[in-house]
Amino acid sequence: MIDRLKEIVKEAGEILKEGYFSTKEISFKAKKDLVTKYDVGIENFLKEKFSKEFNQFNIIAEESDNSDIKFNDSIIIDPIDGTTNFVNGVPHTAISVGVYKDKKPFYGIVYNPILNELYEAQVKKGAFLNGKKIEVSKENDFQKALIATGFPYTSGTNQDDLDSVLKMMKNVLPNCQDIRRLGSASLDLCYVAKGVFDSYYEMNLKPWDVSAGVIILSEAGGAFTNEKGEEYSLFEDKYIVATNGCLQDELVKILEVK
Repeated sequence: MIDRLKEIVKEAGEILKEGYFSTKEISFKAKKDLVTKYDVGIENFLKEKFSKEFNQFNIIAEESDNSDIKFNDSIIIDPIDGTTNFVNGVPHTAISVGVYKDKKPFYGIVYNPILNELYEAQVKKGAFLNGKKIEVSKENDFQKALIATGFPYTSGTNQDDLDSVLKMMKNVLPNCQDIRRLGSASLDLCYVAKGVFDSYYEMNLKPWDVSAGVIILSEAGGAFTNEKGEEYSLFEDKYIVATNGCLQDELVKILEVK
């Protein structure tokens, strides 16, 4: 299954590349939330292929109606994670696919065809970038840590969310080396997995944003929780806090999310 799934994702990557280097028409799902015909096209391509070849799995995908889907044996798709980057020619954009069996992680793949980076991990078999094993950093001094984050689309309409973002930045920035914001949650998690970032946090993410990345991070030796330091739920938690493991408790404490 995994080899075939990877082949299909690579085929979808050709659609993403075509769109990335083309003129794009965009529409808005919300004030800051973009969608293009390539989001829909890649999603439809993946759904058709997966439904035909892996019909024992539910398909959960960003641009689809997921109201009647039950999370059990599921393939969770983000056709373009980092659509704003995709539209504006920023190369941090990827296809994310997480496979879950009986609600438990099984396999994750995050593919950025623009930079030719394919991250993948099967549970208990390690995490890899283009076939080479990756591991999280060993940094245990938060003041030396490079942190990644993201800003929710709701920051333009929800004052509480905007206030939370600013508060977290104010808490974190003085206590770390610096903060980066690349605009793709799946890739942020992969960058923690390969030791480029030491930690990452964000609010208001959806299951398709992180379903693959958390598998890759875990298999690379990292950790992730909600803002309370408790087990993270794909479908329930508002915040994700992800680190190399060494910095987990400290980042949760520094964020001070109430």
